Amino acid sequence: MAMDRRKQRILEAIVALYAADGEPVGSGLLANYFDMAVSSATLRNEMAALTRLGLLEQPHTSAGRVPSPQGYRYYLDHLLSAAGSFTLSAQDREQIDDLFTSMDAEPEKLAQSAARALADYTGMAAAATTPQADDLCIAHFEVVQVGRYTAAVLAVTSAGGVRTRVARVADGFTRADAQTLAALLNRSLTFVVPEDVTDGLTAELLAATESRLAPVVRAAEALVRTRPQVYLEGAQYLAQNKDVRKELGLLLEIFSDSSAGRTLIEPQGNRVTATLGEDVRPELPGVCIVSKRYLAGGGLTGTVALIGSNRMAYQHLIPILDYFASKLGQSMSGKKQEEQV
Repeated sequence: MAMDRRKQRILEAIVALYAADGEPVGSGLLANYFDMAVSSATLRNEMAALTRLGLLEQPHTSAGRVPSPQGYRYYLDHLLSAAGSFTLSAQDREQIDDLFTSMDAEPEKLAQSAARALADYTGMAAAATTPQADDLCIAHFEVVQVGRYTAAVLAVTSAGGVRTRVARVADGFTRADAQTLAALLNRSLTFVVPEDVTDGLTAELLAATESRLAPVVRAAEALVRTRPQVYLEGAQYLAQNKDVRKELGLLLEIFSDSSAGRTLIEPQGNRVTATLGEDVRPELPGVCIVSKRYLAGGGLTGTVALIGSNRMAYQHLIPILDYFASKLGQSMSGKKQEEQV
């Protein structure tokens, strides 16, 4: 849809003004926004034209206009194409740096900590996934006796990450058991993708060791099968937002399924992606998900996202999300993130 620059500026202004106070925007308020450089009559005509194009809506009880879902989509497509022009304030940068300094550096905990920090920093719901790669697998196992009846299984991934799981052995566990099991696991479960951990493989592993050690074998298999997790934090901010609180139950249901939650926030490529709730199934009217991929090193990637009303303050929040993604990837990999294009 082609629009002249004046209509674009008016749509951008209405989105910004509606985001500020949630009230329909009239021509008088718009005229003040433009410092009276455009007359109220001209603005009314342009607003009527935008309404005919389906980009604005007029609530029954007001003469003002609000953006329609189609209007938000046009705005976001136009806005995000120039996302690189957004500037993060020095204050935001410093405060976000401080937040990451105090986070737990363990990858499995870092994603959830980052989602919680992003939610509290922005006053919106936020989500983050643990990093994953299509070919990620376990490269090495260690089994450690941590008690008379307890074993710890440590798995080093092909990307250098470490996963752990504890198993209890009712009849006792010895160092010799640990050595025997480590050899078995390294022989049979390294460089195996989750889909290849079949019932037949499980039966072979259990047959190759004493039955009392089955809990340790199953702990190792669970580490191989581990899928990326998604964490939703700040649900209370959705409950407090009258525009989207009615969708909170459905959002919580979606995120209770890790796969569905990851799909909902999956960005397109390495750019910031905004997805309107009207564009997903099931629909989430009035909701917008703004997401960005982060690079965690070793070919691992994850996603961090903001979830809120479609009248969120995009120009302020997008650079914050973009920097959070960069810092999360940096913290995961221990390296400074290269600029993503």
